[in-house]
Amino acid sequence: MKQTLLLFFLSFIVQAQHKISGTITPANDYTWVIAYRIMPGTQAYIADTAVNNGKFTLTLPTSAEPGTYRLVYAVPQEQFYFDVLYDGKEDIQLSFDAQTGPSYSASEENKIYVSYFKEITGLKQLFINFYQEGGSDTAAYKKMILQSNQAQAAYEESTKGMMVHEFIVANRPYIPKDYESSEVYWQHKKDHYFDHFDLKNPVLQASGFLTDRVNGYVFTAITSAVKTKAESESVFRENIKTVNEKLQGTDPLFQQHVFYGLWTKAASYGYDDTSDAIFEHYLKSLAKSTNNQKIIDDIDMHNRLRFGATAPEIIWQEGTETKKLSELEDADCYVLIFWSSTCSHCLSELPPLHKKMASFKDVKVIAVGMEDDDTTWKLESAKLSGFDHAIALGKWENKYAKSYAISQTPTYFVLDKNKHIIAKPEDDKALVQFLSR
Repeated sequence: MKQTLLLFFLSFIVQAQHKISGTITPANDYTWVIAYRIMPGTQAYIADTAVNNGKFTLTLPTSAEPGTYRLVYAVPQEQFYFDVLYDGKEDIQLSFDAQTGPSYSASEENKIYVSYFKEITGLKQLFINFYQEGGSDTAAYKKMILQSNQAQAAYEESTKGMMVHEFIVANRPYIPKDYESSEVYWQHKKDHYFDHFDLKNPVLQASGFLTDRVNGYVFTAITSAVKTKAESESVFRENIKTVNEKLQGTDPLFQQHVFYGLWTKAASYGYDDTSDAIFEHYLKSLAKSTNNQKIIDDIDMHNRLRFGATAPEIIWQEGTETKKLSELEDADCYVLIFWSSTCSHCLSELPPLHKKMASFKDVKVIAVGMEDDDTTWKLESAKLSGFDHAIALGKWENKYAKSYAISQTPTYFVLDKNKHIIAKPEDDKALVQFLSR
């Protein structure tokens, strides 16, 4: 009897363990998959497994709770991932293509999710096409309204009791009741953007859905009357105020997550006024309240080294003279090279680069040696005549390594005559190509 009960218990455990398995294409590009469970404002490690010949199987622990799971397949993790819905009841089988995303052969939750978003996106595109083509057929317009309402209602009804239902209801698009002009339609889309999803919903918070929707509102809810970058940024900042109002009453950690996502997007597109406003008015105080100094430090570093920023000061000795980067006035362009006399890549890259730089008459090079001592540096820097040479003793712990976020050598920066950062070439070839424009 005891043996029977033990076998039943072990059988139950095995049955309770579900799997996420499938294929990844290109098969030879990826070697590992890590699964995280997304939670409001953060994520928790769940499991990992090797990818063999493009195939993988993740066995989830019996304690794995239903929710949105993020599968990371390369680094940086915030770029190479896709999300799946896990309801705690079914295995998930999928095929993932790095170009087209995931498709599912097993998992009703995920198959419906993909099917719904594909169909509803196509229906929304019909309205866009209608306006772009100058459509005037009100009968055709009303047919689009009917199709959209029927599709949305059918998915909402058929998914009651499923996880995916939360996302389908929250994603209900703006559907006009009758024909509207283009200007009225776009204004109504913006006015009703938040009608159907609740930023306090814990299921939605524990996914990428809300952050994607918020990003969409901030950066796409603008009218055709906006023409310039400055006008766009002004609208972005107004949209962000609306988002902040909608976020009131949510957990500070989740708010921080949302605003950091907005900051990241604004910064990546060079919307500096917007990213600065997000940081100063919202994100900095949230990071302080959650004791997240890393966000503050990372953003300070980004702002210090972004295009258009004044390069941090560098001071060095040339004989008895003290020289400062900020005081140089003898070139139209300045190149900073952070290198090391004990770095094999530097010793192979710099001599040929040194010869090429002689052809750029209005360019001055400041080579900053990241060194433990000056013995080898004196020998190697002497071979690079014509460069100004600064030494940064302490190597990675030197203040210049920190102010310029140097994590490898050689690292290059290009400055204009006013010492504003205008390029960060990845290598010597990219540097020469930039200067040769």
